[in-house]
Amino acid sequence: MKVAIIMGSDSDLPIMEPAIKTLAEFGIGCKVVVASAHRTPDKVHQFVADAAGQGFNVIIAAAGAAAHLPGVVASFTLLPVIGVPINSTSLGGLDALLSIVQMPSGIPVATMAINGAKNAAIFAAQIIASGNSELAKRLTLYRQTMAAEVEAKAEKVEAKLLEKSKE
Repeated sequence: MKVAIIMGSDSDLPIMEPAIKTLAEFGIGCKVVVASAHRTPDKVHQFVADAAGQGFNVIIAAAGAAAHLPGVVASFTLLPVIGVPINSTSLGGLDALLSIVQMPSGIPVATMAINGAKNAAIFAAQIIASGNSELAKRLTLYRQTMAAEVEAKAEKVEAKLLEKSKE
């Protein structure tokens, strides 16, 4: 199980760190590559064209502004590509979101929320889990833990409100 994370710039790393951390928590190997669709297109092409042969299951591509990287990546591979629009301009990442989500028919890119790196990692894990029962169990446990945390918070709020109503 391996996921490639391609970022258009080293400045994207702080946004993508939750994806790296989340993949590690699920026991999924990860390789991070900095490559630009515009400034280093040959590097992008070489890495992506060989990604399946290197054992990668999914590629997460993150970019801001014109955000062509996820689409370019998708054009070079049959692997699932997950795009993460990065908030890097005065448009608040909306430019990147629209660039990624508006892919032409035939070359799809799954698109996360602006700066949605953690969800990209979880979605990558879900894709891989469709053929890996152990990872599917880890994802189920992850969701159960989230639900328990929400219930615990709800109980605290209810207790606090009950206490205030007695005042």
